[in-house]
Amino acid sequence: MQQNKEISALLTLIDDPDDEVFDTVAEKLLNYGKEIIPNLEHLWEVTEDQAVQERIEVLIHRVHFQDLQHDFMEWGRSKHPELLRGAILVARYQFPDLNVPAILSQFDQVRRNVWLELNNYLTALEQVNVFNSILYNYYKLQGHELTEREPKHFFINQVLESKQGNAYSFGVLYLALCELLDIPIFAIDLPRQFVMAYVDTLHHFYSPDDEGVQQIQFYVDPINGMVYTQKDVDTYLRKINAHDKDLYFTPLTSKRVIFKMLEELSLCYRYRREETKADEIQQLMRLLVDDNTDIV
Repeated sequence: MQQNKEISALLTLIDDPDDEVFDTVAEKLLNYGKEIIPNLEHLWEVTEDQAVQERIEVLIHRVHFQDLQHDFMEWGRSKHPELLRGAILVARYQFPDLNVPAILSQFDQVRRNVWLELNNYLTALEQVNVFNSILYNYYKLQGHELTEREPKHFFINQVLESKQGNAYSFGVLYLALCELLDIPIFAIDLPRQFVMAYVDTLHHFYSPDDEGVQQIQFYVDPINGMVYTQKDVDTYLRKINAHDKDLYFTPLTSKRVIFKMLEELSLCYRYRREETKADEIQQLMRLLVDDNTDIV
């Protein structure tokens, strides 16, 4: 009862013209977390003053963003952060009420369709052809270049619904499927590109203690599933005068993939002059660095 009285008292002060009073009220309301959102939504519905409604909308967003920051930290600190969960967190920035079970169900259906076409006798290239057939022919995914600067193409829920996306959202979908289906495809850190590599492990038959040597068989463009050879990639690196080429062929961790996805999304918002959103995305990026774990 005491808590309800305090909430009621704080809500009546949201329209206070003094910014310092409002800031104090906002901080106290934020301490209640997501539980305060229904109260704020009800107040918005019964409020006619547009300026006060805008204040309430800002508060609701701050509550959602605070909750998202907490979940990002928890995801980043987990021992093996799942890539799909990271992509869902990215989508929650724009869609805080995202129906996560529905997203997981849609993803699982895609996984099942790919799994049904796979078998142990397929070569590496044949496995990729199965992925490409399901994703780009059956589901008809349509890729867009990052230069289009379209935020909606970054969000996994919209990818599954509209079948439209970019290299990062399609790449995350592709990589998350590979993660569950034990296909050794990983993202690599090519400059100005988001490309995946099929990484095979070669073993010496007469050396039982040998842990194997990882070797890239070929590369896959997540926008359309196109396969590139090592020669293609080497030609690209020479064209852009890239140095320290060996650095570009190390598989990226899930955290690094999501970090790069956020980085590109931030640039997208910056390009569209949505500075507040760009700044908030960069706050999420810092959480993946400030938790004292390696994102490379």
